[in-house]
Amino acid sequence: GKGVKAQNSLTQGLDRRVGRLSVQGRYHRQRRIEEDYEIHEKVLGSGYNGVVRMATKREAEKKYHYAIKAFKLSNITTDKRQQLDSEVNVFLGMDHPHVARLFDVYETPEYMHLVMECLEGGELFDRVTEKKRFSEGDAANTSRQMLLAVNYLHSHGIVHRDLKLENFLYDFKNGDHLKLIDFGFSKIWDPNIKMHVSCGTLSYVAPEVLEKNYTQQCDLWSLGVITFILLAGYMPFSGSETVQTRSILAGKYTLKKERWSTISKDATHFIQSLLQVDPEKRLTAESALQHEWIVQRKQHDQVVDQGTIDALREFGNATKFRRCCMEMMAWSLSNEERAQVRQHFIAMDQNAQGTITLHELKRVMVDKFNISDEETKKIFAALSSNSDETIHYSDFLAAMLSTRIALHEDLLRSAFIKFDADNTGYITVQNLREVLGNEYEGEQVETLIHEADLLQDGRISYPEFCAYLRGTPLQEAEVAGTVIIDKQLAAGVGKRKHFWNVMPMVSVGSTDVLGRPPSSNGKRSAKTPSTSASFDAPPPGTMPKEAPQTGTGCCCIN
Repeated sequence: GKGVKAQNSLTQGLDRRVGRLSVQGRYHRQRRIEEDYEIHEKVLGSGYNGVVRMATKREAEKKYHYAIKAFKLSNITTDKRQQLDSEVNVFLGMDHPHVARLFDVYETPEYMHLVMECLEGGELFDRVTEKKRFSEGDAANTSRQMLLAVNYLHSHGIVHRDLKLENFLYDFKNGDHLKLIDFGFSKIWDPNIKMHVSCGTLSYVAPEVLEKNYTQQCDLWSLGVITFILLAGYMPFSGSETVQTRSILAGKYTLKKERWSTISKDATHFIQSLLQVDPEKRLTAESALQHEWIVQRKQHDQVVDQGTIDALREFGNATKFRRCCMEMMAWSLSNEERAQVRQHFIAMDQNAQGTITLHELKRVMVDKFNISDEETKKIFAALSSNSDETIHYSDFLAAMLSTRIALHEDLLRSAFIKFDADNTGYITVQNLREVLGNEYEGEQVETLIHEADLLQDGRISYPEFCAYLRGTPLQEAEVAGTVIIDKQLAAGVGKRKHFWNVMPMVSVGSTDVLGRPPSSNGKRSAKTPSTSASFDAPPPGTMPKEAPQTGTGCCCIN
């Protein structure tokens, strides 16, 4: 039907850039958003493409805040629908430490809802207003984070077209980790075809955008404007719309002596290299990251240690279905947990394109830790769950935090729902085929089901799913793992050398996860042990509701 075609058009263009597991299972047409989220009256913002409200997950033990953007689809114009599809298409595929996450998309004939990360640290605009001016060290660190996000977009064929102070948010109050938001003007870009639609915010817009003939280099001009503001404390182009337009087209801006006399020549040269009227002479995102001003003031990346290597090797030896589940659940890890490992990912991403290539993995594992080339290739194949032969951020998180992910009741429930697309309370072979797409074929999918089908009835119930992933007998699978996680975070797990090794990755041994010995034919016995737990437990979505906890306000995507 029409809706299926619309969904297919959204996901087809993503396969070349991201793993299917990070996209599939997050676009919902058979579920209403109200089934999974409680949308509150509080309006977080109202932008060009819709109103944003705060929400919490209904069945979650911890009531994290989410930002929900709603679009009314009735009577929507063709142009508006195309713009909306473009935003969702781009946003679904984003998977980077410095880009905000889109968790889920719900589409009904009346509405489309985007469930987004709620960033509580506020806008970069607010931080500038508060500080007036940034030190060169802070400005360089901030500029590098923005460049990493933009270089990721550009290396994946995407141009943002609306970079400004308001579209970079901090994940935590008093934190310094920035994320890029709002993909309403973003576009999947063909490098052989110039763009001609004038869009963005005038004060940040590049000259060639005003002339309606531009490329992805327009984003670098905007970053030049932002860096100028960070260092100087005022806009390079101001005044009436007419005055601003003339100044931008001419590339004329004022360097006030009292402000710029204390700023280094490297910083001045960096800004001048970005605010070049000729986009061909302007720095690219990649070359800007190599500019002396950025490199000299670059904060030292986290050193990749033995614990990182051990986690990667362990994940590489896990079963296929376990890896699939972990990769899907890694998408929904909290910011606190992601913060523990993101610097390891950035350190291994030597070309700053937001992914890890086989060459980059070898530079660490083979050259520094003497891991064999053969084993490194095996680990890479296990982690690169996509068609572009790279390890994406969520793949890396799945490997580093797999044992912790298995403790998360909320993540387990959410992942089960994504696999159980038809809401039957079971994961079937057909469910896996729909979610995994072309990743696995025919008997491969049946093999995946068999891994966790502890009752040997051709399907996976929720209790089976939890027991399998936790690697424990069923009676132990319901231990509140989130309690352990909360205690670790409160104690400052970052101080622990290998904080992610919460529990061992259990492989198939003499008994299965229900404690059953293998039968004489080598298959698992269908008999269940005597246990107080029942496989008739209510499926996800039917558990008692919990009142939302109070929390601080959020900033979100406008």
